[in-house]
Amino acid sequence: MRELVYFIAVAENMHFGRAAEQLGIAQPPLSRAISRLERRMGVQLFERTSRSVSLTKAGDVFLRESRKALAAVDGAVRRTQQAARPERLVIAVRPGTGAGLLSQVLDAYRRGPDPVPIEMLFTAALTTALRDGTADLALMCSSDDLDGLDTADLLDEGPVALLPAGHPLAARESLTAQDLRGEDRFREQCPPIALDEIVDRVAIGDLVVVIGAGTTSRLGPSVTAVPVVDMPSTRLVLAWPRAIPLAARDQLIRTAVAVATRCRRAQESADAHPALASHSPADRPLLRSG
Repeated sequence: MRELVYFIAVAENMHFGRAAEQLGIAQPPLSRAISRLERRMGVQLFERTSRSVSLTKAGDVFLRESRKALAAVDGAVRRTQQAARPERLVIAVRPGTGAGLLSQVLDAYRRGPDPVPIEMLFTAALTTALRDGTADLALMCSSDDLDGLDTADLLDEGPVALLPAGHPLAARESLTAQDLRGEDRFREQCPPIALDEIVDRVAIGDLVVVIGAGTTSRLGPSVTAVPVVDMPSTRLVLAWPRAIPLAARDQLIRTAVAVATRCRRAQESADAHPALASHSPADRPLLRSG
């Protein structure tokens, strides 16, 4: 593992002297360690001249794989440490994603048999949180990087724009992305903060943002959600590290799938009997079956 750390330091600095200084060692031992690594692997990792250092094609591949290897070791340590603590589940979620569905899932899970405490982690780095052991589960989009993860499909969620209630666009039945890009306060990316803070910032006129329609159940009278018609729906999935057993997590996954199934059936019933559904913007269906 030490040789991987040495290699990554040189690859990131592209300079043996700076890498040695960063590692707190002398340059000659670092150069010898990299040469020894190249001999054992039978490949050249760096092109060296008197003026520069650069990665070979093989070195570029080894840099990606070395980072993965170190992240896997870090994750193994974290998960081992977590196993020695009182049982709990950490769920990672991107702010503004699936809040309505997640609320229903957690309510159902807590009413089920032998629930464990739940902690929420709001972050945009969902895959990283799963792979390094920071989170046990993540509510993600199917378009996210799911390599090496197991997943369960839940629901499709349509996009809505959150606007202050008095905003001129808030009275519209629907909006387009172009409508929103003319707004100074519009942000293409949802800020990495909790949903309540997002709603507060929208309410005071500090933010206009597009998020999943499942959040509308959490809005107060100061914020209006308007459907955005030319942005795609998002397929929500629950993801977790492959081949790492965890009984409490599996129970939450089963609960999430059951809740999502009930939501889909309710939506299908509403679609089949539109006369029974309200047509007001506030009561429009928010979660679409996939």
